[in-house]
Amino acid sequence: MRNGDSGPLSGRWLERLKRIFSNEPEDRVQLIRLLRDARARALLDTDALSMMEGVLQVAEMRVQDIMIPRAHMTVIDRDDPLEDILPVIIESAHSRFPVIGDDRSEVVGILLAKDLLAYCRDGRRRFDMRDLLRSAVFVPESKRLNVLLNEFRASRNHMAIVVDEYGAAAGLVTIEDVLEQIVGEIEDEHDFDEETSILQRSEREYTVKAVTEIEDFNEYFRVHFADDDFDTIAGLVAHALGHLPKRGETVDIDGFRFKVLRADSRRIYLLSVRRLSVDG
Repeated sequence: MRNGDSGPLSGRWLERLKRIFSNEPEDRVQLIRLLRDARARALLDTDALSMMEGVLQVAEMRVQDIMIPRAHMTVIDRDDPLEDILPVIIESAHSRFPVIGDDRSEVVGILLAKDLLAYCRDGRRRFDMRDLLRSAVFVPESKRLNVLLNEFRASRNHMAIVVDEYGAAAGLVTIEDVLEQIVGEIEDEHDFDEETSILQRSEREYTVKAVTEIEDFNEYFRVHFADDDFDTIAGLVAHALGHLPKRGETVDIDGFRFKVLRADSRRIYLLSVRRLSVDG
């Protein structure tokens, strides 16, 4: 059948789609039910359904639901010398950094890591943070995510500083954070080889995929976490906290400190794990 032909197969597919959507949904719950019914009838695949649900969810969520809290932001002091700034940038591996002034709750601008390359090449070049600062975008905690996404697209900004009702920095949010509510995890600087579940960063620091089986975690670290009630490290961490964790949250469990590096409103993706003692 050539493109554009309307054969029997195409006709049956359209009829199935019409039957599914013949009764217009009256609210969001009914719409999601119709979409899931379409998935059950193989009219949508699982990824498409997940993204559609994510789009609907973004319209209901606010910045405060996904922002990185102020306490977990990696910031640069405006008056720090270059030799103090570079180790922070290298260790965090981020591309953008909020810069704070004399009042540590005040963000005075954004530093792009790439703007420092010229200073690394020419050690004699005079460094002044004020020459590199870019304007920061500020948004309230209550802003809806779909509105913020439109603003990101229109302004071509990738990061916004979240402010509380008093105008103080409460956290930050990036365009990637918003998009991940729709499409799921986007690979970033924390990701590692697909076949690897646990990556050692230093003597006591590790990065662990949240889907790592507790059995594999136990074998790697020679510990004995129970796996009767949940199979993965994500389940262990969520159970310990009592809720689905947000990025930046930490919890101590039997000699280990777990910090959520990557999560969305539906699942945890990546964890930082630190041994609290040499003996584990």
